[in-house]
Amino acid sequence: MQSDEESPRSGGFFRRYLFLWLTLVALILLAIIPPLITVNRLQHRIATSISQSLGRPVHLDQVTLNLLPLPGFTLNNLVVDEDPAFGSEPIIRANSVRVTLRIRSLWTRRVEFSTISFTDPSVNLVHLPNGKWNLESILLQASHIEAAPTAQKKAGPTPRFPYIEATGARLNIKLGQEKIPLSFTDAEFALWLPNPEQWHLRLKAAPARTDTVVSGAGTIQIEGTLGRASSLRQVPIRLQGEWRDAPLGGASRVLFGRDAGWRGNMTLLANIQGTVGASSVEAKLSTENARRADFVPNHPLNIEMECLGDATNLFHSFNKVRCSWPPSGSSGTQVLMLSGSLPDIHDLHSATLDVSIPGIPADTLVDWLHVVNERIPPDVTMGGTLTGTISHRPSASPAAPSWQGAMFLTRARLMSANTGASSLVSGNIAIRSVEQPETKANSHAKHAAPPTTGSSFVLAPTALALGGKEPAMLEGRFGATGYTLHLTGMATPSRLLALANALPELGDGLAKVQPASHVATPSAPSVIDLTAVRPWFGEQVWTANSAHPVVHHSRRGRR
Repeated sequence: MQSDEESPRSGGFFRRYLFLWLTLVALILLAIIPPLITVNRLQHRIATSISQSLGRPVHLDQVTLNLLPLPGFTLNNLVVDEDPAFGSEPIIRANSVRVTLRIRSLWTRRVEFSTISFTDPSVNLVHLPNGKWNLESILLQASHIEAAPTAQKKAGPTPRFPYIEATGARLNIKLGQEKIPLSFTDAEFALWLPNPEQWHLRLKAAPARTDTVVSGAGTIQIEGTLGRASSLRQVPIRLQGEWRDAPLGGASRVLFGRDAGWRGNMTLLANIQGTVGASSVEAKLSTENARRADFVPNHPLNIEMECLGDATNLFHSFNKVRCSWPPSGSSGTQVLMLSGSLPDIHDLHSATLDVSIPGIPADTLVDWLHVVNERIPPDVTMGGTLTGTISHRPSASPAAPSWQGAMFLTRARLMSANTGASSLVSGNIAIRSVEQPETKANSHAKHAAPPTTGSSFVLAPTALALGGKEPAMLEGRFGATGYTLHLTGMATPSRLLALANALPELGDGLAKVQPASHVATPSAPSVIDLTAVRPWFGEQVWTANSAHPVVHHSRRGRR
């Protein structure tokens, strides 16, 4: 009895777990041996299959068989050639591509792929001056190939579309033969077929530039669907895009190649629906804590703007564009409204634009000035309401004005701690466009006015309470290269200094032209005739054309 009980135990440890050990050895062999086996006889067949799907020549250096974790192939050094019309640089280049087989299809005559994964590929998007993209032929080629949905469980009469993905991708953009500095790095891409007539795509990338260092520019995400069509213009699209958490400094580097000197965060949302040839576009832009980089204001600027429009001609034309700040559906007071069109994105001068200001309180203008200009004193206050319209129209000649319109600040008031309760401005302020710019400079001025070309606006004579019996008058002209100002009338040194302190940009260089007699008697009004000339982003120069102090005679009583 004792021998019978011990006989099962004498089989040993390895005999009892023989199946487990055999399974383990098989798994190890499957993991080690297949990568060492090359299936070069399938290399030409795989390259030909991919080439027929894309409509472009495809080259491979090596194909390796993989059995774990799922059966498939590894394609080394995949290169997809470019159409000669778009250049000689490959459209796609990837060091490694993993292709996974559908396991159930191994028992059928037709082998299907479940996933195609690109690792660190480089993709070139080329746009020609005639409006064509290099992806157009690839998209149309895919439209002509019948495929079943990616998630379809059972095989059907048509092969199932694989799930295509890419990680660590780089997207370069070329205009003609020239590669622009803007690119997208660390891109994650996915494409699949939810139903036989529609592709679903997803893209997430970081914007970058090749001509400057861009760090922390936010993330761009695009998701939507593309439909089948016989031409690119007829392809149905439904896309949603967002550019979130983008610092204004990094965003300006991406868009303009330089830091524009603004800080804060920006979010841009966009929805596109229609076809590639004609679609409706909705965009929303918002900024938080926007300010200049060189100082921190007490109240940063927050903006919410919405734009609607129609995109035509393969997104080369935008019509019926309407923008509002804040969005039309919000409860906030309307600040700004824009409308216009852009017939050709390659010619910005062809744009038409209408800007309407329904009524901005003057204290809101002061808040904006405090955000953009550190020199504005915190105690400056303004009263009144700003209204106006400005329009831009294409001009056949550079000498013809392309900007027209007028702006009015009604019941204007300008005060500071130095002026007490009295306003430096009395009446209204009006700025209007002129049909023909005047280039004749003041004959008394020592410095010639900057040449005025194109559009010009004039500041109508504005009454200033500068301490005289009669108000002083300020008028000026603003052109494309700079502006000129002319200040005449009666003024005391103290009120003139208060004006310069309240509006520092206006007061630059003003103290240098005051006559010695004017400074010696700060409360005595004098006749002033001053001209200021300043090119944009240049130094302002005031010139005293004439100065006639008022002589005050004291009366002596009779003895």
